Amino acid sequence: MSTSYRLAVSANDAKVQMVNGATRAVSNPAPDSVSVIDLTRTPPTIIAQVEVPTSVAGPPYAVAVTPDESLALVSAATRVDPADANKIIPHNVLSVIDLTANPPRVIQTLEAGMGASGISINPAATLALVCNRGEGTISVFTLAGKTLTPAGKLSIGDATSSPSHVVITPDGKRALVTRDGDHGLTLLRIEGTTVDVTDRTFYAGFRPYGADITPDGALAVVACMGRGQGDVDTVSVVDLRLNPPRTVNTVSAGTTPEGVKLSADGRWCAVVAQEGSNRPTTSPFHNPRGKLVLFELKGTQLTRVAEAPIGGWSQGVAFSADGRMLLVQNMIERDIQVFAFDGGTLRETSRIPLAGGGAAIRTAGR
Repeated sequence: MSTSYRLAVSANDAKVQMVNGATRAVSNPAPDSVSVIDLTRTPPTIIAQVEVPTSVAGPPYAVAVTPDESLALVSAATRVDPADANKIIPHNVLSVIDLTANPPRVIQTLEAGMGASGISINPAATLALVCNRGEGTISVFTLAGKTLTPAGKLSIGDATSSPSHVVITPDGKRALVTRDGDHGLTLLRIEGTTVDVTDRTFYAGFRPYGADITPDGALAVVACMGRGQGDVDTVSVVDLRLNPPRTVNTVSAGTTPEGVKLSADGRWCAVVAQEGSNRPTTSPFHNPRGKLVLFELKGTQLTRVAEAPIGGWSQGVAFSADGRMLLVQNMIERDIQVFAFDGGTLRETSRIPLAGGGAAIRTAGR
């Protein structure tokens, strides 16, 4: 995994909005897009914008960036119904963006599976995996240069298993799939660009959604969305060194942890908790703002070190390469909050306006 990246890529959904706790189609929406953000500038700055289909449906990992920052892959789990502009329906598009072009541009459009959501690229940039939440599968693609080629699908479970995100180990030999439909975590075996489903499915909590893996491949962190009834939900630590791998620790992380991300050195774990900001004002669980929570990962233990208020219906989070800056996407405000982190406190430093609601965000190799 790259520790010297300079870009973050934000996928922005412009076709949906949250109106008093209900998701609705936007009338005459602008196109969905991605924003390419230069993290080396102060404040971080959008340096390019590309129109491309994407979606807030699913975990905030509908974009992935190659380790050399040359390509971004963007999935779209939903689209506006061509027969009814007020209706959002499932979609299956995967787009390839050349980030080295001036300006960046879409160079390929492919089909994944229905509800195409979480994406990851292996460290060698030869393989990409896409979770298809609407059909219980993972699409496999090979990558050569700047060309993505379909290489089949893996059945993870039935359509209700809802594979949501997949993370690949730094050695490229295994992957972990979250299944928010039936609460499972499934291990994949990878040999080069050949991917197989193992017989190891285990559990961490209700509705595992987002996940990340430490740079040494020893541990994974998994955010569990819970049942959506206002309860405090969880983040779990999975020990991938054990045979078989298993959940070894779980901590509370606020209500509805949407995004989870480790810093490049694996020391810090950031969690975006929606805290009822996606609930109607009449709900006893409504809160106008979510929160960003920072944990320190020592061994297999997560210790809370800082938190800060964020916007509403917030989604993904990304670290700068040095771990001193975090970006949090707010769907309702259609912006990114930028925070400085000194190891003990979080301080908001700026905001980045977006052309749509920030739905997913990634950096190189993560």
